[in-house]
Amino acid sequence: MPMTRDFFATTPKGLEPLLVRELDGLGAESVKEARAGVEFRGTLETAYRACLWSRLANRILMPLDRFAAATPEVLYDGVQRTDWSRHFGPDATLAVDFSSRRSAITHTLFGAQKVKDAIADQFLEHCGRRPSVRLERPDIRVKVHLDADQAVISLDLSGDSLHRRGYRTEAGPAPLKENLAAAVLIRAGWPDMAARGGSLIDPMCGSGTLLIEGALLAADIAPGSLREYFGFLAWKGHDLELWRKLLIEARERGAAGLARLPPILGYDRDRSAIHLALNNIDRAGLRGRIHVERKAAADARPKGAVGLVVVNPPYGERLGDIESLIPVYHEFGEALKQHFQGWKAALLTGNFELAFQIGIRAGHYYTLYNGALECRLFLFDIAPERFFIPRSGAPETEGQKKLRQIMQQAGRGAVPAEQAEMFANRLRKNLRNLGTWARKSGVSCYRLYDADLPEFAVAVDIYQGEKLWVHVQEYEAPASVDPAKAQSRLAGAVAMIPEVLQVPREQIFLKVRRRQKGDAQYFKQDQTAHFHMVEEGGWRFWVNFEDYLDTGLFLDHRITRGLIQQAARDRHFLNLFAYTGTATVYAAGGGAASTTTVDMSRTYLDWAGRNLALNGFGERHHLRIQANCLDWLDQAVNRGRRYGLIFLDPPTFSNSKRMAGSFDIQRDQGSLLKKVISLLEPGGMLIFSTNCRRFKLDETELAGCAMEDISRLTLPKDFERNPKIHACWRILAPSRQR
Repeated sequence: MPMTRDFFATTPKGLEPLLVRELDGLGAESVKEARAGVEFRGTLETAYRACLWSRLANRILMPLDRFAAATPEVLYDGVQRTDWSRHFGPDATLAVDFSSRRSAITHTLFGAQKVKDAIADQFLEHCGRRPSVRLERPDIRVKVHLDADQAVISLDLSGDSLHRRGYRTEAGPAPLKENLAAAVLIRAGWPDMAARGGSLIDPMCGSGTLLIEGALLAADIAPGSLREYFGFLAWKGHDLELWRKLLIEARERGAAGLARLPPILGYDRDRSAIHLALNNIDRAGLRGRIHVERKAAADARPKGAVGLVVVNPPYGERLGDIESLIPVYHEFGEALKQHFQGWKAALLTGNFELAFQIGIRAGHYYTLYNGALECRLFLFDIAPERFFIPRSGAPETEGQKKLRQIMQQAGRGAVPAEQAEMFANRLRKNLRNLGTWARKSGVSCYRLYDADLPEFAVAVDIYQGEKLWVHVQEYEAPASVDPAKAQSRLAGAVAMIPEVLQVPREQIFLKVRRRQKGDAQYFKQDQTAHFHMVEEGGWRFWVNFEDYLDTGLFLDHRITRGLIQQAARDRHFLNLFAYTGTATVYAAGGGAASTTTVDMSRTYLDWAGRNLALNGFGERHHLRIQANCLDWLDQAVNRGRRYGLIFLDPPTFSNSKRMAGSFDIQRDQGSLLKKVISLLEPGGMLIFSTNCRRFKLDETELAGCAMEDISRLTLPKDFERNPKIHACWRILAPSRQR
């Protein structure tokens, strides 16, 4: 009897329940839904079938070993426990994918390098040579996932994401991933409808992905049969005869299915989209099986008595286009009402507001993700009792009102089109570069644009949570700049963001950064109390885009927080001027013996408490203190308190009414550092950071301490254009206090 073993199928967020059903149908055993994937058990044939037939998975992983890996050295040793010569030889090419969550090793590229070194060194020791690295289409791809310092090392049998079927070598704007398209059709009930002879129509077909996936489903064609490359083909355990048998079976099933393929039609008003769709249909081997032509969505008509209309419409195109798309959606909805009664419809959109312009009440909806973008799939029965006249939504907040006014200004041509396009091009360039870096590095919140062009003095930050949010900050223009011109440039910049990033307007937030005075940072900008959850470094945090000047998560301190986590184990940690306690969460996650979080603001301390609770840290070993940090330091020094790790990130200047006098970091650094260092245990560490651009460190109070300027080390890639965003030092107290 063939041996069974464990496997893991990864999938986009939201598709896990569908993948469970699919793997059950492919003969997998012990199928269990997991985070961003599905665990299952089966034979090698089961895994091959998953690679060949899964329409929903991204990768099929075969775990080889599991072990604790809290340090790079332990990770290296753990990887070497596997006899890699059983899987491939030194002449093979290798790629390593590394991901980390809630673990001490947070740098994914460093982790991947350590794994690669362990494998290569083993071959060098036993064979005298090592495999070469090839990132694209390697012979062998190894995947290592670290969660809570527990490593799982696997062979990637798929080699490349299974959503890449092989028929789409080019795509239009905002392409729909193939496995997401399949999920849309499965959720909409297309397989059963096709079996009964129903038709499929996509009236905004773009490059034809929904049409092709619909044909593959209806004709029982294995999506993997179009691929030439899999990760197991060069694996020493590969069973060539078994794979050939499965391919022959798949081709026979596909040939039989094509004979009963129902009508599948696509329309698009864009001539170039039709050209792309025809090319993709041809590469999928479906020439003559799918009909596409140039036609507006409102002019689509049914083919047959029953069927499914499936559509992934645009979410917003050029300046002010959210408003211009409303009549497009409305006209499409009218066409459905007049001509498609008795049919079903499925609409996938990232703009929920526009979806209601269809004027048909959805029977069901599902949250799905197209890459990082949250989308919603609405399913409709096109029947008169479901029709309604669309009405406007909830009242706008002040921030939304300002954003709408700016968008309207841009729509009236307040900024020259060529200038707006210049900004859009820079955004696209940054998105290609930084977006790729962020995905590879596991970074979900980052700065996309930071006044790269002098005409557009804004910062654009991406926050990925259950939705993709965009936080835009306008730098206050100098008095020499005409306010009207500054406003028009802002309008042009903000209005291009929905087009480039494909996000609805309600997920874009705008603020103006002005020089802070006193305790202005504590003042509310709005009263929405809308908090959203995001993830960084495997930890979760609450952010707020509307009510305060800052969101609650300083993105430029991403690396600094990681250093705190690495240094925190078994140490008592102190976070001064703690803001929302994000550094405290990292310290707690790094195994700190205790944490103390001090800030003047009750609002921020409560926020810090929510962040700790969100990550499972209770109050027992995590103290939060509301106090003026300068006064609290005096008390702590007098009481002889000691900490093994301290994070100090004070404001540049403050003259808050809650303070006896003013505070200036350049002027007052000496007394501040003296007090903080006196709280360090022998050999303890202080990480001191400031965003004062003209700050000069006075080393007078640092005598006997080991000091290292780590400003460059803690500068994230997304802030490289602005190297003065902060200055940072690592300061070690003497092993024996004077």
